[in-house]
Amino acid sequence: QVQLVESGGGLVQAGGSLRLSCAASGRTFSSYATGWFRQAPGRERAFVAAISWNGTSTMYIGSVKGRFTISRDNAKNTVYLQMNSLKPEDTAVYYCSASPVFSARSQNYPYWGQGTQVTVSS
Repeated sequence: QVQLVESGGGLVQAGGSLRLSCAASGRTFSSYATGWFRQAPGRERAFVAAISWNGTSTMYIGSVKGRFTISRDNAKNTVYLQMNSLKPEDTAVYYCSASPVFSARSQNYPYWGQGTQVTVSS
């Protein structure tokens, strides 16, 4: 069983930065891939980025490449999403998730946090 708690969301102006954190409990967390997804009002939850269990592989949606960086510290059971050059279209609730497979598909992620709101003003 893995429990996830996100933090670091907030209100920021366009062009600004935020770093989201996802703290995990459970001794097996270091063996899970971790993903970040987001859900904007009126839209379906969408993949943002993922990182493999050991951090050697990452993937991103095209719209955040070069602006967002996913990383993890297994010693601290924490995954991060550094978000730079934020745009109003990045506004959403951001969710952390864990999966036994390295994937961009939400169906492959059995564990989810409660989400943290990110609002980017223009």
